[in-house]
Amino acid sequence: MKPRDAAPTPPLPEGPPWSLPMGEAPFVFFDLEMTGLDPARDRIVEVCAERVRGGVVEARLASLVNPPERAGGAAEIHGLDAAALAGAPPFTAIADELLRLFEGAIPVAHATAWDMAFLEAELARAGHETALPHYLDTLLLARRAFAFPRYSLEALCSELHLSVERFHRAEGDVLALRQVFARCVEVLAPVSPRDLWEVRIGERRARAAIVDACEAAAKHAAPVQLVYRPSRKPPEPLVMVVQEVRSDLDPPRVLGYLLPGRGRRELRADRILRVEPGPSA
Repeated sequence: MKPRDAAPTPPLPEGPPWSLPMGEAPFVFFDLEMTGLDPARDRIVEVCAERVRGGVVEARLASLVNPPERAGGAAEIHGLDAAALAGAPPFTAIADELLRLFEGAIPVAHATAWDMAFLEAELARAGHETALPHYLDTLLLARRAFAFPRYSLEALCSELHLSVERFHRAEGDVLALRQVFARCVEVLAPVSPRDLWEVRIGERRARAAIVDACEAAAKHAAPVQLVYRPSRKPPEPLVMVVQEVRSDLDPPRVLGYLLPGRGRRELRADRILRVEPGPSA
C-alpha cells in the first residue's frame, strides 16, 4: 500500500521558511512509532518532535501515546506493549502542542511520507484537517549525497560512524535523524531549504542553485570546484572550466574541461552535489 494518495504535490510556497538561509530556517525533526503500517487502522504510540533553528532546539515534544485501539501492535519492533502505554495520554491531548511545533516550520523525517501519512490521519481524527504536503526526507537526501549499500536510518548511522543508543524509539531516531541531516547538509551545501527540496532522486531533477552556479561559471569562464556523484559511485571532486550549460536537455548537462589535464567532460546537473569557487578564482 502507498503511504499517501497519488495526488500531485502542490508547488512549494514562495518566501519563508523555504527561502531562508539554512541557519535561519526553523526545522521540525520528528519521528513516530506506530502499531503497524496502515494509517487507516493503525495508530501512533510514540511521538518525538524537535523544532530547531541554527542548531538550537527552540521547542520539543516527546511523549508516549495511548491509542484507543490496537495497543501493543508492533511491540516486537519498538517494545511498546499495552502495559507500557497504559498511563500515556491519548493523541488528542498532545495534538495542539504538536501542531504549534510545526507551525511555520519545515518538517524533516526519514522516509517522511510514511510518518506524514500517520500524522495527518491522527490529526484528522483529533479534529484537525491539516495537510503538510511539503517536507524534507533524509532518505532522499542521503541517497543523493552518499553511495552506500543501504539507506535505513540505522544503516546510515553505521556508515557515517554516528553514535545512537537505540533505534525504533522516537527520541533515539530523532537524534539519529538530526545527525544524518547535518551530514547531508555538509555534502550538499544547500543555499536554502528550497534547494534541498529540489533533491528528487529518480525524477532527474537538477537543483536550481546548482544550474545557476554553473551558468554563472560558464559566463565568467572561471574554474570552479565541483563535487559530482556518478550513479552507484562515491562523490568525486573535480576542478572544471564550465563552457556551456545545456538547460534544454533533461536533466540539464554541464559541459567543459577538467584541470589540470583539460580533458573534456559532460556532467548531469542533477548529480552535481555542490559548486564552489575554483583555486584560481
